[in-house]
Amino acid sequence: MSGDPQQPVPAERLSPYETVWRGIPDTLHSRLRDYCGAIPPGHHGYGHGVFQRVGTPRRWLWPFLWLFGRPDVVFPGWHQNVPFTVINRPACSPSGAAAVAASRTFRFTSGDRTMVDAITAESAPIGLVDYLGAHRRVRASLEASVVDGSMHLDSTVVALRIGRRWLTLPQVLSPHVTLVERFDDVVGLQRVAMTLTAPLIGTVYEYAGSFSYGLREGDGSA
Repeated sequence: MSGDPQQPVPAERLSPYETVWRGIPDTLHSRLRDYCGAIPPGHHGYGHGVFQRVGTPRRWLWPFLWLFGRPDVVFPGWHQNVPFTVINRPACSPSGAAAVAASRTFRFTSGDRTMVDAITAESAPIGLVDYLGAHRRVRASLEASVVDGSMHLDSTVVALRIGRRWLTLPQVLSPHVTLVERFDDVVGLQRVAMTLTAPLIGTVYEYAGSFSYGLREGDGSA
């Protein structure tokens, strides 16, 4: 695959995407290549924008989403035009691999809620793995691809942590996550769309919006 760095980069400085792709593909939009690249030491990624929609209009699902919302994974309700911020910080997985810890704060009219996750690259077999929630009790293996300059992430395996063990959900019960990141040259903003579907039910949760993004100095805690 083209797009490999010309100079070798120490493994600890590679982003999870660079690790899996063995470099950032040339076919990825230039602004997304920056987004998927490693965050330099002493910096964090900061974005702000608006989600046009968040949640699900299917009210009967809200109680179930509330159970998952408590560990900061998804939130019940059907919300529109929600301002949000995202902060990406460099981190390490338990195995020492490079990771990106993200916090997305949704400015709901009822108050702020924050979704947290950490995405890393596992080595056996190599691939992206997203640990969801404040306590990392949900794990999704992801397949990454580039389509028309945009990045597509599709979940392949979902597991739940029970005590110290991970329980892999069978495909007939497992939810499926699809996320698309693309850059809109017309408006100069990055666009993101995520859908969570479940067997026999269909779409149970989604969000879609646009935002500006760049690197800033510091750890983003201020």
